[in-house]
Amino acid sequence: MSKQKSKLQTYQRPFKLSHQVLCVTSINFARKALMGYVELLVQPRRPDLKTIKVNSKQSRICKVCVNDIEATFQYHDPSLDLTQRDPDARNLEFLRNCHSAAVDIVDPDTGYHGEVTIRLPQEVMKIVKEQKPLRVCMDFTLEDPKGGLQFVVPDVEGTSSEKAMHLFTYGYENSARLWFPCIDTYSELCTWKLEFTVDVTMTAVSVGELVETVYTPDKKRKTFHYILTVPTSAPNIGLAVGPFNIIVDKHMHEVTHFCLPQLQPLLDHTTQTCYEMFEFFEEILGFPFPYSCYKQVFVDEAYAEVTQYASLGIFSTNLLHSKAILDQTPRTRRQMAKMISDQFFGCFMARESWNDLWLPLGISAYLHGLWIKHTFGNNEYKYWISSETSALCDYETNVQPVTLCFSEDADFSDPANRSQRNPHTMSPKCYEMVERKSHLVLRIIEQCVGPHLLLQAFNKLLCLANTSAQQKVPNSTWVQMLLSTESFLKSINTVSGKNIDHLMDRWVYRNGVVNFFGRFTFNRKRNAVELEVKQEVDGKGIKRYVGPLTIRIQELDGPFTHTIQIEENNTKHDIQCHSKARRNKKKKIPLLNGEETDIDLSAMDPDSPVLWLRIDPDVSIIRTVNFEQPDYMWQYQVKFERDICGQSEALSILPHYPSPATRKAVTDVLENEKYFYRVRMEAAYSMTRIANSMVSSWAGPPAMLNLFTRLFFCESNPPIVRMNNFSNLQQYFIQKTLPMAMSKLRDGNATCPKEVLHFIIDLIKFNDNTRNKVSDNYYRSSLLDALSNAITPAMTATGQKVTLESLSPDTRLILEELTRFLNLEKLLPSYRFTVTASALRALRKLQKTGHLPPYAALLRSYAVYGFFIDIRLAAIESLVDMLSSSNIPEEFDWLLDLCINDPLPEVKWKVLKGLTANPPFTKSDTSSPLNTAYFVEKLWTLITKTTFYDSRMRCEAIDLYGILFSTSRPRCLPAKEKKSLYSITSHQSDGRSSYQSTQNKLKRTASTTLSGNSQDELKMRIKFQSASVDEPETGLDNADVIAAQSLLSLSNSEIPSRPATPGADHTSNQGDPSSRAGAGNRDASADRNRHTGEIGFGGKEKRKKKKHHKHKHKHKHREGEWSSPASSYVDSPMAFANPDSPKAM
Repeated sequence: MSKQKSKLQTYQRPFKLSHQVLCVTSINFARKALMGYVELLVQPRRPDLKTIKVNSKQSRICKVCVNDIEATFQYHDPSLDLTQRDPDARNLEFLRNCHSAAVDIVDPDTGYHGEVTIRLPQEVMKIVKEQKPLRVCMDFTLEDPKGGLQFVVPDVEGTSSEKAMHLFTYGYENSARLWFPCIDTYSELCTWKLEFTVDVTMTAVSVGELVETVYTPDKKRKTFHYILTVPTSAPNIGLAVGPFNIIVDKHMHEVTHFCLPQLQPLLDHTTQTCYEMFEFFEEILGFPFPYSCYKQVFVDEAYAEVTQYASLGIFSTNLLHSKAILDQTPRTRRQMAKMISDQFFGCFMARESWNDLWLPLGISAYLHGLWIKHTFGNNEYKYWISSETSALCDYETNVQPVTLCFSEDADFSDPANRSQRNPHTMSPKCYEMVERKSHLVLRIIEQCVGPHLLLQAFNKLLCLANTSAQQKVPNSTWVQMLLSTESFLKSINTVSGKNIDHLMDRWVYRNGVVNFFGRFTFNRKRNAVELEVKQEVDGKGIKRYVGPLTIRIQELDGPFTHTIQIEENNTKHDIQCHSKARRNKKKKIPLLNGEETDIDLSAMDPDSPVLWLRIDPDVSIIRTVNFEQPDYMWQYQVKFERDICGQSEALSILPHYPSPATRKAVTDVLENEKYFYRVRMEAAYSMTRIANSMVSSWAGPPAMLNLFTRLFFCESNPPIVRMNNFSNLQQYFIQKTLPMAMSKLRDGNATCPKEVLHFIIDLIKFNDNTRNKVSDNYYRSSLLDALSNAITPAMTATGQKVTLESLSPDTRLILEELTRFLNLEKLLPSYRFTVTASALRALRKLQKTGHLPPYAALLRSYAVYGFFIDIRLAAIESLVDMLSSSNIPEEFDWLLDLCINDPLPEVKWKVLKGLTANPPFTKSDTSSPLNTAYFVEKLWTLITKTTFYDSRMRCEAIDLYGILFSTSRPRCLPAKEKKSLYSITSHQSDGRSSYQSTQNKLKRTASTTLSGNSQDELKMRIKFQSASVDEPETGLDNADVIAAQSLLSLSNSEIPSRPATPGADHTSNQGDPSSRAGAGNRDASADRNRHTGEIGFGGKEKRKKKKHHKHKHKHKHREGEWSSPASSYVDSPMAFANPDSPKAM
């Protein structure tokens, strides 16, 4: 295993963090700002330690002290501008290299890295040599954060409680640095003390145990004191502040639930089964919950539906529901259960390095799967496994292969491997697939060692971690709380005595999935099945499989399982049958679940006892299977197979064999209530495909119409739809699915039959939910979706203008129903506005098919901030779809502006995600009006500068850029000018687009020099030498030197601006809060560009020169230089909120 150990696991920092204090002294919701300080107790590991590197983004570091002695520090964040080395480059491969390098330069896991470099004062060097603890204190402020901390301040009248103002933390993997200075890595554990001072009407909820709440003397504010004695990493520290309603779980008093005002009844119902989840996980793991308490906070405008922290879960309020909502209940419970499993593996036991990310993801998902099986049944669990496998195989074969853990000999020249080394350079979709594959690999390991032994291995890991956590003094035992591939394999080997290196090599260290193709013939003389199994190994994401493979044959005497060995790409196997053919002998046939049933054998070969055959029936391999067998075998399989994966497999194949026998087999599944409801739902869509294939020979009413009438109509003449009664959940889901499936029926002219269209409209008109105990909003939404599916392209003459009079009667009827629903929703909104979202999608379908003219203004009015997020996302989805056909530059520009300026992080990401899934044009479409230099520049700036605070957005934008403009320089741009790397020249703007003029406002003028003195340009020097932690001159590492070198290639006009140095003379409006607020956009822009990674060259000589500077006017200093104690104070965002602040006087 030592050969496979990643290089990322070998680095050790020159100090150990043992304890950290985080204190937020003031929060200003009006200005979206907070102020506080951190204290880090650092234990040096080397006597020659000269610098300490800390992670921090967005925050303004006001002052740094080491053992109460003020220290100088330096800030460098290459992610603020990824392409400083070559600002004119528009090459995607170059961008990806810059992105990967920028992430590595500040990643504490890959070396002695961090955005903030603190030089230890000479006064503490004696303590360092004695290797005694150091106390590093950092004062910081954070104003208008772009990521990591979300302020929700509704623009309504009322007090802070009435407006439900609140804030909460969020982030993509290790993003704690976005809201407080820390060592932002999962591998640096320490104990914590946390203090948060908030308004008296607010409640601060954080990790750990609340020890006390102290009021200020004026009773206007209070301070919450939390302690976390379990060693925890900074990324698992979270916070939520707001006027929350508090509910203590009546079954488990250690569990507390928080929600915003007016939502407590929903919170009561949503969390009523939470205690059962704790009991389940504690029972199967044989280990108690690792923290002394647990808190669930439901907030608005969440970054994701769930965000996990140590002993704290932050959920979206959209997960709350009442007992009248059916569809949301299982979704919310799944999310809460996943959060609790993440507390064991992910928070209490975190990964040791990025290379071990697959372990907490996979173990948590595996435990979550066991809960799904326990709660929703084995069929639901198997269906989930099958869908996860299909999604992963589709991604690996069509997009890119997924590697879970890289060995030392991994080829990182491959861009896919290079991007997967770190979640911050990984596509969000790829990250999702890593989680799925991790779970499926844990299932493969479970089948090898056994479920009980695997759980014992988890228990051993937890027990070792718990013993390690009891050690109050930091030592090497805390490493037992970190999950590594090596420790996991050791635990598996200790508990089971089995070596699973072959599984690790096949599924963890290598990417790809397996693709099987099989067929068989029956040998009558030998009464044996001659099976041929082939592997396709030439395709993308496909790999060769060598090992055992399970075959299950359903014979007349029952199902029989066989295991064959796959050694070659094409193998043939003879499998002896246990049954013999029957001739005119009636006997019940045993099925997989022990049931015996009568089967009509007239369709099968009278000499063969084989009813059907399946490859890998339990989905024990990450694979795709294409199997050939006669149509009657698929018909037997869908009707009599008792494994839902087999039924689902048959339903996907049967539409390729349209015949009356196939139609009857699928109809039998649809009508039989004993079948699993998801299988019946799939059968409905399968019947649609069969009916469309048999349209010329179909006799009788449209498919499934009689079935729906028989199930859900009164026995009257004419039939009338019954009042809704959703007490039977299986029937409820079938009632939703059948109209959706019928709406996809097409006649010989490829249009929806009028009988079906009017049937769906009647269902909408006569829907009656007055006596139903539960809401019908999801049912009404599904009817509108069915109405949308029934819309087919309009038959209009070329150039004919669409008017109200020219609409067909059916189109007018549809439009009236949609308008009625949209107006009704404003008066009586449905849960999560599901009806409005479906109506918007239907309107877009009318536009797309030519029944209505494209009108983007209506959709844009629903996409703006202020509407419920589901409505906004439906409108944005429609706008993206409209853009792909209209190619209007203004619409594309509007969507990109939404990515930049929208207050909701989820909306920004979903816009990019929608454009990636449905791009308006591709790199081959050079004639598109959107394929212009303006959009190249706008998207490039969005990637390189704007999205520095959110890796999820940045990676999604990179994917979009690759789809639109390819990996090389876009053709719409002029050829790149060749110029010297070290030339310091003024960049001449060519004025090609409004983008250039906009960006020039953010740049210094050409006359402004790097240091404010034109002579200083000639004095710049770079020392090309190896830097280390004990370097006394600069404390810069190699990455800093390289960044400094790249900065020299910037022209004067392209050096980002920064706000004036605190303490210098400011303009007269600084002390005026109103004028300060009026300049909010300018200040925010300046804050984003404040720390630009500028490095002070020859810093020692420049400081000596400044010492003899006699005249009294004040200078600006560059952020890259070491800050001096005299200039370390930074203008606080609380200056106008706190009258005692020195800046307010």
